[in-house]
Amino acid sequence: MDNKRYGPFRITKDIGLGAFELELPEGWMIHNVFNKDLLIRCVEPKFKGQHKEPAPPPTIINEEEEYEVEEVQKHRKRGWGTQYLVHWKGYGDEHDQWIAETGLPHAKQAVEDYWTKHSR
Repeated sequence: MDNKRYGPFRITKDIGLGAFELELPEGWMIHNVFNKDLLIRCVEPKFKGQHKEPAPPPTIINEEEEYEVEEVQKHRKRGWGTQYLVHWKGYGDEHDQWIAETGLPHAKQAVEDYWTKHSR
């Protein structure tokens, strides 16, 4: 079973005829207009265990934001290089990203762990 719903997202515009434009996270490569039948109203959690902790802020290294890699989940070949599907520590699956190997200079151990796990 995988996540079926993500969010909550802010509605930025009522397009009309049951369509809404949503404010989606940066990097999502999907159209941001959805039919109302695909959306459900966000309900505030009733129980303490339902609250999500806020995502940790990035570390600043050489004046650039750096996020900690929790796990490399998949790989794929693109052009002359390899990209890795990265799961960031403290973030949900909706924030996973395909990152080129050259874009992971501080995650060499996570890449090595991935290959160790998948070379059996």
